[in-house]
Amino acid sequence: MKLYFAPAACSLASHIALEEAGLKHETIRVDLRSKTLPDGTDYRQICPQGYVPALQVKNGELLTEGPALLQYIADQAPATNLAPANGSFGRYRLQSLLNFIATELHKNFSPLFDPTAADVTKDAARQRLSLRLSQAEAQLGAQNFLLGDYFTVADAYLFTVLGWARMVQVDLTPYPQLQQFQQRVQARPAVQRAMLVEGLKV
Repeated sequence: MKLYFAPAACSLASHIALEEAGLKHETIRVDLRSKTLPDGTDYRQICPQGYVPALQVKNGELLTEGPALLQYIADQAPATNLAPANGSFGRYRLQSLLNFIATELHKNFSPLFDPTAADVTKDAARQRLSLRLSQAEAQLGAQNFLLGDYFTVADAYLFTVLGWARMVQVDLTPYPQLQQFQQRVQARPAVQRAMLVEGLKV
Protein backbone atom coordinates (compact mmCIF):
# COMPACT_ATOMS: atom_id res chain seq x y z
CA MET A 1 0.00 0.00 0.00
CA LYS A 2 1.05 3.60 -0.61
CA LEU A 3 0.07 6.38 1.78
CA TYR A 4 0.23 9.90 0.41
CA PHE A 5 0.85 12.23 3.35
CA ALA A 6 1.98 15.66 4.46
CA PRO A 7 3.81 16.04 7.77
CA ALA A 8 1.50 16.67 10.75
CA ALA A 9 -1.55 16.88 8.48
CA CYS A 10 -4.62 14.72 9.06
CA SER A 11 -2.83 11.97 7.14
CA LEU A 12 -0.77 11.37 10.30
CA ALA A 13 -3.76 9.49 11.73
CA SER A 14 -3.70 7.02 8.82
CA HIS A 15 0.08 6.75 9.11
CA ILE A 16 -0.26 5.89 12.81
CA ALA A 17 -2.98 3.34 12.00
CA LEU A 18 -0.75 1.62 9.44
CA GLU A 19 2.06 1.39 11.98
CA GLU A 20 -0.28 0.14 14.70
CA ALA A 21 -1.72 -2.46 12.31
CA GLY A 22 1.74 -3.68 11.31
CA LEU A 23 0.82 -3.42 7.63
CA LYS A 24 3.54 -3.12 5.02
CA HIS A 25 3.31 0.29 3.38
CA GLU A 26 5.19 2.98 1.52
CA THR A 27 4.86 6.65 2.41
CA ILE A 28 4.99 9.37 -0.24
CA ARG A 29 5.22 12.98 0.85
CA VAL A 30 2.98 15.55 -0.83
CA ASP A 31 3.74 19.27 -1.03
CA LEU A 32 0.26 20.61 -0.37
CA ARG A 33 1.07 24.12 -1.57
CA SER A 34 2.36 23.11 -4.98
CA LYS A 35 0.34 19.85 -5.12
CA THR A 36 3.46 18.01 -6.21
CA LEU A 37 5.26 14.80 -5.28
CA PRO A 38 9.01 14.53 -4.54
CA ASP A 39 9.73 13.78 -8.22
CA GLY A 40 7.90 16.96 -9.29
CA THR A 41 4.83 15.26 -10.74
CA ASP A 42 1.38 16.73 -10.17
CA TYR A 43 -0.26 14.95 -7.24
CA ARG A 44 -3.69 15.81 -8.68
CA GLN A 45 -3.05 13.28 -11.41
CA ILE A 46 -3.30 10.67 -8.65
CA CYS A 47 -5.75 12.37 -6.29
CA PRO A 48 -7.84 15.00 -8.09
CA GLN A 49 -8.81 16.67 -4.79
CA GLY A 50 -5.15 17.48 -4.19
CA TYR A 51 -5.30 16.81 -0.46
CA VAL A 52 -4.18 14.09 1.91
CA PRO A 53 -4.55 11.39 3.01
CA ALA A 54 -4.91 9.10 0.05
CA LEU A 55 -4.19 5.40 0.16
CA GLN A 56 -3.40 3.32 -2.91
CA VAL A 57 -4.29 -0.27 -2.11
CA LYS A 58 -2.87 -3.48 -3.55
CA ASN A 59 -5.24 -3.63 -6.54
CA GLY A 60 -4.27 -0.08 -7.52
CA GLU A 61 -7.49 1.58 -6.39
CA LEU A 62 -7.23 4.87 -4.50
CA LEU A 63 -9.11 5.48 -1.27
CA THR A 64 -9.55 9.00 0.10
CA GLU A 65 -11.14 10.69 3.14
CA GLY A 66 -9.51 10.04 6.50
CA PRO A 67 -12.34 8.24 8.33
CA ALA A 68 -12.72 5.80 5.43
CA LEU A 69 -8.97 5.11 5.33
CA LEU A 70 -8.84 4.55 9.06
CA GLN A 71 -11.60 1.94 9.00
CA TYR A 72 -10.14 0.26 5.93
CA ILE A 73 -6.73 -0.02 7.60
CA ALA A 74 -8.28 -1.38 10.81
CA ASP A 75 -10.18 -4.01 8.84
CA GLN A 76 -6.99 -5.26 7.21
CA ALA A 77 -5.64 -6.25 10.63
CA PRO A 78 -8.66 -7.26 12.74
CA ALA A 79 -6.51 -8.95 15.38
CA THR A 80 -5.10 -5.55 16.39
CA ASN A 81 -8.56 -4.35 17.52
CA LEU A 82 -8.11 -0.94 15.94
CA ALA A 83 -11.85 -0.94 15.26
CA PRO A 84 -14.76 -2.91 16.68
CA ALA A 85 -16.18 -5.61 14.42
CA ASN A 86 -18.38 -4.58 11.52
CA GLY A 87 -22.05 -4.77 12.46
CA SER A 88 -21.41 -4.38 16.18
CA PHE A 89 -22.75 -1.41 18.12
CA GLY A 90 -19.15 -0.57 18.99
CA ARG A 91 -18.46 -0.04 15.30
CA TYR A 92 -21.23 2.53 15.09
CA ARG A 93 -19.84 4.27 18.16
CA LEU A 94 -16.47 4.40 16.39
CA GLN A 95 -18.08 5.89 13.28
CA SER A 96 -19.83 8.46 15.44
CA LEU A 97 -16.51 9.45 17.01
CA LEU A 98 -14.74 9.66 13.64
CA ASN A 99 -17.48 11.91 12.29
CA PHE A 100 -17.39 14.12 15.39
CA ILE A 101 -13.62 14.56 15.09
CA ALA A 102 -13.87 15.26 11.36
CA THR A 103 -16.75 17.73 11.41
CA GLU A 104 -16.53 19.37 14.82
CA LEU A 105 -12.79 19.44 15.58
CA HIS A 106 -10.88 19.03 12.31
CA LYS A 107 -13.17 21.38 10.40
CA ASN A 108 -12.99 24.10 13.05
CA PHE A 109 -9.20 24.04 13.14
CA SER A 110 -9.06 24.66 9.38
CA PRO A 111 -9.78 28.45 9.38
CA LEU A 112 -6.98 28.96 11.91
CA PHE A 113 -4.45 27.71 9.34
CA ASP A 114 -5.85 29.92 6.57
CA PRO A 115 -3.89 33.20 6.28
CA THR A 116 -6.71 34.69 4.20
CA ALA A 117 -9.42 33.99 6.79
CA ALA A 118 -10.85 37.10 8.47
CA ASP A 119 -10.33 37.59 12.19
CA VAL A 120 -14.07 37.28 12.79
CA THR A 121 -14.00 33.88 11.07
CA LYS A 122 -11.08 32.73 13.20
CA ASP A 123 -12.71 34.00 16.40
CA ALA A 124 -15.88 32.07 15.59
CA ALA A 125 -13.84 28.92 14.91
CA ARG A 126 -12.06 29.30 18.27
CA GLN A 127 -15.39 29.62 20.07
CA ARG A 128 -16.73 26.49 18.39
CA LEU A 129 -13.50 24.64 19.18
CA SER A 130 -13.77 25.58 22.83
CA LEU A 131 -17.21 23.99 23.02
CA ARG A 132 -16.24 20.87 21.07
CA LEU A 133 -13.00 20.36 22.99
CA SER A 134 -15.02 20.47 26.20
CA GLN A 135 -17.28 17.79 24.75
CA ALA A 136 -14.28 15.66 23.75
CA GLU A 137 -12.89 16.08 27.27
CA ALA A 138 -16.18 14.82 28.70
CA GLN A 139 -16.34 11.95 26.21
CA LEU A 140 -12.87 10.78 27.18
CA GLY A 141 -13.45 11.26 30.90
CA ALA A 142 -11.18 9.04 32.98
CA GLN A 143 -10.83 6.44 30.22
CA ASN A 144 -7.47 5.76 28.63
CA PHE A 145 -8.95 5.95 25.14
CA LEU A 146 -12.16 7.07 23.46
CA LEU A 147 -13.77 3.63 23.45
CA GLY A 148 -12.39 2.57 26.81
CA ASP A 149 -9.23 0.65 27.58
CA TYR A 150 -8.01 -0.14 24.06
CA PHE A 151 -6.57 2.10 21.35
CA THR A 152 -8.57 2.51 18.14
CA VAL A 153 -8.22 4.50 14.94
CA ALA A 154 -10.43 7.20 16.50
CA ASP A 155 -7.65 7.81 19.02
CA ALA A 156 -5.14 8.18 16.21
CA TYR A 157 -7.37 10.82 14.61
CA LEU A 158 -8.03 12.72 17.85
CA PHE A 159 -4.31 12.71 18.70
CA THR A 160 -3.49 14.12 15.27
CA VAL A 161 -6.05 16.92 15.49
CA LEU A 162 -5.08 17.87 19.05
CA GLY A 163 -1.50 18.22 17.84
CA TRP A 164 -2.56 21.23 15.78
CA ALA A 165 -3.49 23.24 18.87
CA ARG A 166 0.05 24.44 19.56
CA MET A 167 0.50 25.42 15.90
CA VAL A 168 -2.39 27.89 16.02
CA GLN A 169 -2.23 28.98 19.66
CA VAL A 170 -5.21 27.05 20.94
CA ASP A 171 -4.68 26.52 24.66
CA LEU A 172 -5.38 22.97 25.83
CA THR A 173 -4.73 23.78 29.51
CA PRO A 174 -8.48 23.76 30.30
CA TYR A 175 -8.63 20.14 29.10
CA PRO A 176 -6.41 18.04 31.40
CA GLN A 177 -7.87 14.72 30.24
CA LEU A 178 -7.08 15.57 26.61
CA GLN A 179 -3.55 16.61 27.56
CA GLN A 180 -2.96 13.33 29.38
CA PHE A 181 -4.45 11.50 26.42
CA GLN A 182 -1.96 13.21 24.10
CA GLN A 183 0.96 12.14 26.26
CA ARG A 184 -0.36 8.58 26.52
CA VAL A 185 -0.81 8.22 22.77
CA GLN A 186 2.49 9.86 21.87
CA ALA A 187 4.32 7.32 24.05
CA ARG A 188 3.10 4.44 21.86
CA PRO A 189 5.92 2.95 19.74
CA ALA A 190 3.82 2.96 16.56
CA VAL A 191 3.01 6.64 17.01
CA GLN A 192 6.66 7.48 17.53
CA ARG A 193 7.63 5.56 14.39
CA ALA A 194 5.08 7.46 12.28
CA MET A 195 6.14 10.81 13.71
CA LEU A 196 9.81 10.02 13.12
CA VAL A 197 9.16 9.24 9.45
CA GLU A 198 7.30 12.55 9.10
CA GLY A 199 10.10 14.50 10.74
CA LEU A 200 7.98 15.46 13.76
CA LYS A 201 9.25 15.97 17.29
CA VAL A 202 8.69 12.86 19.42
